[in-house]
Amino acid sequence: MSKKLLLITQWFDPEPSFKGLIFAKELVKQGFEVEVLTGFPNYPGGKLYPGYKITIIKKEVLDGIEVTRVPLYPSHNKSAFMRILNYLSFFFSAIIYGLFNAKRADVIYAYHPPLTVGIVAVLLKIFWKIPVVYDVQDMWPDTLNATGMITNKILLAFVGRVCDWVYHRVDHIVVLSPGFKKLLIERDVPETKIDVVYNWCAESELKSSSAEKKINLSASGKFHILFAGNMGKAQALDSVLEAAKKLLQTTPGLVFVFLGGGIEVDRLKMEAKEQSIYNTVFLPPVSIDKVGTYLKSADALLVHLKQNPLFQITIPSKTQAYMVIGKPILMAVDGDAADIIREAECGVIAESGNPDSIANAALTLNDAS
Repeated sequence: MSKKLLLITQWFDPEPSFKGLIFAKELVKQGFEVEVLTGFPNYPGGKLYPGYKITIIKKEVLDGIEVTRVPLYPSHNKSAFMRILNYLSFFFSAIIYGLFNAKRADVIYAYHPPLTVGIVAVLLKIFWKIPVVYDVQDMWPDTLNATGMITNKILLAFVGRVCDWVYHRVDHIVVLSPGFKKLLIERDVPETKIDVVYNWCAESELKSSSAEKKINLSASGKFHILFAGNMGKAQALDSVLEAAKKLLQTTPGLVFVFLGGGIEVDRLKMEAKEQSIYNTVFLPPVSIDKVGTYLKSADALLVHLKQNPLFQITIPSKTQAYMVIGKPILMAVDGDAADIIREAECGVIAESGNPDSIANAALTLNDAS
């Protein structure tokens, strides 16, 4: 008889989510009966997706996966208060549903961030007396501080204590890099309960992206470097804009393309316009079945994160997706992520947050084309 698994994640398809529908379907293939507990889709724009409206509860089936959506306050803007309200609203809805309505599971798989998902998982573990696997994709409270979402030391210390409470009460922890594992061990989490599982990508989804015509960004003969994904504080894309500006006069045929959404998009677009950085193009988010087409249409692919010790042990999930596409990668993230590109010999490395370094790396890729 198959074991019942409750997958708790605040973000799920049609939202961009690494451990989303594809992951849930793979769990089914592994013999689990899966129920997904999630919110109403609003990430990353903070607005409900077409076809959805907030109700007390909504059950749907996506590709054979039973999905239960509970109400939350849709928001994903620069306001820390609104983001916290978004997290807390899902927490209360999820815990109420989990305690009183969810099918009793044999195991819980909880996807972090946000931390509130981990709290829900631990409380259900106590109530049901079942194991919890905790998938840590962001290291809180470090990420909150690094992105500037929360800078109050007292509040950060409180979040840190809650994180420790969760880490020590779940049964197993999955992290995305050796650096994350080392950091958790330094925080007295037993090494035996931590496994490094590098992020992967849905190769079949990327390679079978809908066949649209090649992206016509500008005149032929241009060299396009594409950044795809969320554009927020952590991505710190001002440095990339500055690199583009430096290349504007000397290499006008080199174009930086930004594909996606996020809280920084409007500001970045305005900055590019005000500074006449015309070798940049901004494209709106596209569904997962179209992302591969855009990646394949680029000449090179860009990864960038803010200069911060935390991000030296972070491997952005887009890294693996880029590698599957097979285009050269401009990796402007220090540490573990850069090591992967060096070992695979599949791109060039630039210093995070350094416009000169990013510009030189872009020229290297352009000259090699």
